[in-house]
Amino acid sequence: MTVRAQMPVYPYLAPSTTDKEQAKTYCATLAKRHYENFVVASLLIPPKLRQHFYNVYAYCRIADDLGDEAVGAEEALGHLNRWESELRAAYAGSPKHPVFIALSETNRQFNIPIEPYLDLLTAFRQDQMVKRYETYGQLLGYCRYSANPVGRLVLILAGYRDEERFKLSDATCTALQLANFWQDVVRDYEIGRIYLPLEDLNKFNVTEDQIRERRFTAEFRRLMAFECNRTEMLLREGEALCPMVEKPICWDIELFGKGGMEVIRRIRRQNYDVLASRPVVPKSCQLKLLAGRILKGLFVR
Repeated sequence: MTVRAQMPVYPYLAPSTTDKEQAKTYCATLAKRHYENFVVASLLIPPKLRQHFYNVYAYCRIADDLGDEAVGAEEALGHLNRWESELRAAYAGSPKHPVFIALSETNRQFNIPIEPYLDLLTAFRQDQMVKRYETYGQLLGYCRYSANPVGRLVLILAGYRDEERFKLSDATCTALQLANFWQDVVRDYEIGRIYLPLEDLNKFNVTEDQIRERRFTAEFRRLMAFECNRTEMLLREGEALCPMVEKPICWDIELFGKGGMEVIRRIRRQNYDVLASRPVVPKSCQLKLLAGRILKGLFVR
């Protein structure tokens, strides 16, 4: 039986393997099974980098799932601690899990430090303990761990590791995380979390009761408009990164930025009422954006 056929509910319990090709297949299979707003490692990613993107994505995907799919905080923290042990073992030169067999090759080739991976675990642990954020600054602090490391990993894979590009990537990644929060207000509340800063709820006279009751008001509309506007500003700020990286990495970054803008547009299109229904970017729209980006790239050539 192959590693691919043995993918378990809690993937850190996957069978050990020393076969690098099986490990790569494990990561590619996991990456292709999951997607958020856009397909992972899209057609815009250079083929020589695609497997490395799969390897990094597999690490991030499993870590996220271990935090979200556990029954209770204690179980989640236990899973995340085991995942960190696997990570540290990989950096010590003794990887056992398929993800880390594949990821170790990526880390060696691109000289990736352990910190971005650890930062993501910090965010997933924080999700188990922090359910409210008093200020926007605190929420941005969370995004620094939950979102920004992913963009930095992408840049490292593309051959960039300077602070100027990192900061622009951070703007885009933070904005994408925030856009996800704004479309998932109800979903997050159902698992006990509110990412809307409490200072903003107070500023616009919105209460937690309104979210629980899904009671849309003019005050809630103004609150969401405020959050969407400053999220759009971050997306606009991040656009400056594209001219600073080589194509087609630029095209992929641009695609994700457009995805964030599309989420904001759809929130606005339903008059900011994310309580009645969750705004989504349908796959048809995702493919349209991808096709448009590919055609634009061909035209530029």
